[in-house]
This record gives sequence, C-alpha cells and structure tokens, in this order.
Amino acid sequence: MQEIDVAAAEDFLRLFHAENPAAGPLEPRLRQVQMEIYTTGTYTHTPEELTFGARVAWRNNARCIGRLYWHSLQVRDRRWVTTAEGVAAECVGHLREAAPARKVRPTITVFAPDRPGRPGPRIWNEQLIRYAGYAMDDGTVIGDPRYVDFTTMVRKLGWPGGSGTHFDVLPLLVSAADGSPRMFTLPDDAVLEVELTHPSYRWFASLGLRWHAVPAISNMCLEIGGIHYGAAPFNGWYMGTEIGARNFADIDRYDLMPIIAHLLGLDTTTDRSLWRDHAMVELNVAVLHSFDQAGVTITDHHTESRRFLTHVAREEKAGRVCPADWSWIVPPISGSATPVFHRYYDEAELKPNFAHHPDALERGLGHASVTGW
Repeated sequence: MQEIDVAAAEDFLRLFHAENPAAGPLEPRLRQVQMEIYTTGTYTHTPEELTFGARVAWRNNARCIGRLYWHSLQVRDRRWVTTAEGVAAECVGHLREAAPARKVRPTITVFAPDRPGRPGPRIWNEQLIRYAGYAMDDGTVIGDPRYVDFTTMVRKLGWPGGSGTHFDVLPLLVSAADGSPRMFTLPDDAVLEVELTHPSYRWFASLGLRWHAVPAISNMCLEIGGIHYGAAPFNGWYMGTEIGARNFADIDRYDLMPIIAHLLGLDTTTDRSLWRDHAMVELNVAVLHSFDQAGVTITDHHTESRRFLTHVAREEKAGRVCPADWSWIVPPISGSATPVFHRYYDEAELKPNFAHHPDALERGLGHASVTGW
C-alpha cells in the first residue's frame, strides 16, 4: 500500500526532537525507526510524536486563519480503531467531546494509518456534519445544493433520507480496509446546532435557519513523517463569515441574499444599490448574534484577522516560516477592512500537514448498509 519515505521520517523526528528537548537524544530514536522501516516497511509514532505531529500539521496549514492556538489542539489517539463501525462510534465521540458545555475546542481524532498492503479506514464525508441536498423535479433544491451528488449517492446506497427539510443531517459514510462503505446515522445529541435570529429584525426567525456548531473536516489525510493517517477528522471553531458569507450566501449554496434583501426592503433592480452587500452584512450579524445568544463558540473575521497576525509574529520570532494562502486567509467579506489583507505571505509547503483525498464519488462505491446509533 504505502512505502514509507525514510527521509520524511528522519526529517520529522529531527523536528520533533528539536522542539521537544525533553524527548531525549535523537540518534537512538532514529536508529530504532530506521530498523523498524527496514523490517516492516513502516513504523509507529509514539503518542508524543503523534500529538506533536498533528499540532504542527495545523500550524503548517496555509489555508487556516485560526492557527494561533495550534498548540492547544486536543488529540484523540484512536489508532487501534480500524473497523467502519468503530470509526463511526469515535466520530460521534469526537463531536460530543469537541463542544463541552457548548464551548467548542480544537480537536482531532486520529485513526489507524495506512500500512504496507493494508490501507487504513476512510471517512468519505467532507465534514462530519453536513446537510443533505434534495434535487426536485422542477430543478430546485431543498437543502444544500453543494451536497446534491453526495445525497443522491447515499440514497442509492440505501439511506432513506431525512425529513425533507433544508437541514437534514447526512449520514456518515465510512469504509474500512476492505473498501466496502457503511453508513451511520448521527444521533441528535452529537449534532449541536444554533437556530438563527437577528437582534433587530423579528421576521428573521421565521426563515427557520440554523447551522451546526462544530466544523469537523473529515476528508483530509494527516501526513506525519511519511505516515498517512487517512481518517483524521479535525475541527476548530467557526468564523462567522464561513456561515454567513459563504454557506448561506454563495449562489451555488443556499443563496439567501435575494430573500434577505427582499425582506429588508432593498432595491434589487440595480447593483448600485449594493443590496447584496447590505443583505450579507445583516446575515452575518444574525449568525454572530445567534451563536452568542446560544452560548456557542464562534469568532468574527476582524478578531480572527488580528489573531492570525499575532500568530505570524510569534512564528517569525521562533525562527519558523508561517505559510499562508492569501486567497483563503483574507475573509470573504470586508477583506480590505481587516489587517490580513494588506500584506504578502510565504507560500511554502511544510510537513507535517493535511492533504486532500480523491473525491469519494470517483471511487465507484458499491453497496452499503445503514446503521443507527
């Protein structure tokens, strides 16, 4: 399956020991890992190496603005879990533990890695929690248009569908080493959601909008020292614009701007009225207000931009490169009003890091069974 790059393993171990003097001398560990790779084709990270590697992978993620707290990432070591059922159960545990008392904390759950001749498990959902998109005969979509194809696929694989609302939580689709996918329904208590209201417009609540609180990315591979952890869902907390300026605003998602503008009484006959801008601001106000009212962790793009530059300064002081993709770091609303807009960033690709899986829809998945919890 995976041939371990000895140089990648050695580079990681040198980094780990350089930043963790208490780990002891480097050379004995290097020899141990080299021998393990020679005899088995791979090696096993210590719990300390795994925790450090996962945190540094977040530190190196050029697309994430929220890296200031990389060192506080909670690492759930579940490398002994290899079955689809076991992975699904631990994903439920992840969601429950990631938001104790509604306070979201950065968390990653690391499952069994790929081994020579035997792949580890895979989670085919983009995030642990996403909403279904039901394609109607008239061309409209109930729910999230981004997930129409995924919804169609899991329906063909046996999912009966939800209640037919705009916010039906999709099942988890998990495959173990044999590659056969199984589906698992998330229990209600694992899906923390916030109903949206507006501090100034009472009509806003009648829209029936809500969004989940834990953005747990689950389709990326955690790569540490040549080892590939194909199933390693991780989350921070939401920045309001991810919901209010993208998920709800993009024309290929919920596309709520025309509806909000109409209810606000804005002139939508001309772009010069800036009706989209006005509507988007009010929608983002509603998102932040609602999460605050519910006592659920969220941040705004101005605060997070300042925090990111604090992170950059700390990394530079530590003598490290801080890679950043400008197009992802700059917020999707009021970009030039934030300090991250007015500078360039290093675009180096560092390891450890996260990498994308091939899309599940291209894998030609076969039959699946549906399991509830």
